[in-house]
Amino acid sequence: MTLKIEHLVGGYGQVPVLKDVSFNVEPGELVGLIGLNGAGKSTTINHVIGLLRPYSGTISLDGLTVKANEAEYKHSIAYVPETPILYDELTLREHLELTMMAYSLDPEKTWPRAKDLLQTFRLDNKLDWFPAKFSKGMKQKVMICCAFLHDPKLLIVDEPFYGLDPLAVHELLRLINRAKCHHTAVLMSTHVLDTAERYCDRFVLLTAGRVKASGTLKELRQQAHNEHASLDDIYLKMARDGVDD
Repeated sequence: MTLKIEHLVGGYGQVPVLKDVSFNVEPGELVGLIGLNGAGKSTTINHVIGLLRPYSGTISLDGLTVKANEAEYKHSIAYVPETPILYDELTLREHLELTMMAYSLDPEKTWPRAKDLLQTFRLDNKLDWFPAKFSKGMKQKVMICCAFLHDPKLLIVDEPFYGLDPLAVHELLRLINRAKCHHTAVLMSTHVLDTAERYCDRFVLLTAGRVKASGTLKELRQQAHNEHASLDDIYLKMARDGVDD
């Protein structure tokens, strides 16, 4: 499915955070959403996953919207949040079971995948642990395991690398690449620009709630008039130029 954001205006109060934001994420494509703190990245993501409703504009997955069919729309999405969200009274096993129930997954067919994910992230011996015993990185790994229990049409990862050890980062990127191979559209918000430069197909740079620039690294270099610039160079220049927008 193609994620299509058209003329999105939205936010949390009377003054909009997002001001006419438009971009697409195609099946099998990883798009990096980048910008300064407060630029509107998390607000955009919260609109896409249906936590916020637009003041105006539309968000759709091949024409499917939250307003038209909220259950089907949300079943098409997997989400790894920036801050892990776990229930203190549920074990790791129960978090996985809850996710299976939420996505109407067959436990008998899904548990083999769950066990592979748990082994990948070295959580397979912690199924009966409660979140209080987990480090931040381990909590993030739980969120990743839950997100990859099914095959979503759209995968959203919001600042996923904080707290993860290098091996876990490598495994997460491998899972994202595998999802792309299965024609999943992937939207990733991150400040880790060297990783984004290596793995993302396109980029959307937000500044003050607007799309400052978008395109491949080559296209961004053309817009920056520097054919040798790194993503970090381009990001810093465009962000500084847009601070007073």
